Amino acid sequence: MKKDIHPVYYPKAKIICSCGAQLEVGSTVEVVHVELCSACHPLYTGKAKLVDAAGRVERFRARAAKTEALQATIKKSPKTKTVKKTTKKPKPSVKKVSDIKKKAAK
Repeated sequence: MKKDIHPVYYPKAKIICSCGAQLEVGSTVEVVHVELCSACHPLYTGKAKLVDAAGRVERFRARAAKTEALQATIKKSPKTKTVKKTTKKPKPSVKKVSDIKKKAAK
């Protein structure tokens, strides 16, 4: 191994969780702060966090009702015609090779 190119290894580095649990492991960082560990993670503890599914459904239904009401008002309102101006550009004249040969022969 080459000297002075490897990071310092800490055999008793500390991992500190937000729940207060501390672990000692080997690492190149002396202290590591984490949000979840095996002591507080729902997978290990069996305490699953409940997601507010009912609130999400209600918000979706409210948005859908608002959209339907908006579409109903659009259908009831009188339609106005929009006049679209179109300017036709002359098509470039495309000459066929046979026409060019005929003109050249004359």
